[in-house]
Amino acid sequence: MIPSWPRMPIKLIGGNAHRPLNAALAHELGVSVEQVEIASFADGETRVHVGADVRDAAVIIVQPTCHPVNDNVMVLALLTDAARAAGAARVIAVTPYFGYARQDQRSRDGDPRSAQVVAKLLASVGLDHLIVLDLHTPALESAFPMSVSLLSPEELFLPRLRRWDLRNPVIVSPDAGGLKRAQRLALALEARLAVIAKARPGPDIAAPLQALGEVKNCPCVIVDDMASTGRTLAGAAQALRGAGASEVSAVFTHAVMAPDAIDRLSAAAFAKVMTTDSIPLAGNSWFEVVPIAPLLARAVRSLCGELPQAP
Repeated sequence: MIPSWPRMPIKLIGGNAHRPLNAALAHELGVSVEQVEIASFADGETRVHVGADVRDAAVIIVQPTCHPVNDNVMVLALLTDAARAAGAARVIAVTPYFGYARQDQRSRDGDPRSAQVVAKLLASVGLDHLIVLDLHTPALESAFPMSVSLLSPEELFLPRLRRWDLRNPVIVSPDAGGLKRAQRLALALEARLAVIAKARPGPDIAAPLQALGEVKNCPCVIVDDMASTGRTLAGAAQALRGAGASEVSAVFTHAVMAPDAIDRLSAAAFAKVMTTDSIPLAGNSWFEVVPIAPLLARAVRSLCGELPQAP
């Protein structure tokens, strides 16, 4: 359940993971970014200091936990603890990309549920609420100890997809797990739906990808929550072309971009690629990038009420 809190002063603290997003969100909210110190000791331990007066305020910490994930998680945890120690009434983390979200289940005995561990860590230092965009496993929200605003990217992508003016498009999920995400976009665009599945020709035989749905002579748009290695998107594009798609584009929320991902996506020869700025996008200028600050600002306002304009 999303809390409804009494109106109180707002202090926005920018972490070090995505400074352009700090500034963009502050602009949308009409507030200033408070100054904090984020550094490291000689042995590599993270050091932070919140110098702003945050007593009795709702503190908004902007810190997606993208690469380097462990460092950014620790900065978020320490900033939360420091804000609490300085007298913050509420602490809200704006973490559009939540690292470790793919590790939410035990694959075998002895494995941790890493996503829940990170959430428990943040709750233990006083985090009241988490704002996340397109969580890898939406059901994970119910396992978090703090309340969560789970934002959907469809309203960001839909206007731009309509401007692509594709004729008879097919929206494609790259796997069964993302089918609901693709289905929402397909319904909004009145487009057909397809999914990529693994064919199983026999035991111990390599499983090729197969497009399930009519895609021949149609422009296809693969929709996913993230691009990490790029292998899923590239493999899906190959399967769609093999099934006769006229062109293939890709839309994903988080540009995680592990090493070699850019080269892999370039080699896949997508007609168009669209993502958001939930993660810093250095050197990816050929992507169409959708700003998320307006969506995040509306989520903050829903928690804290309309904010005063900065002087």
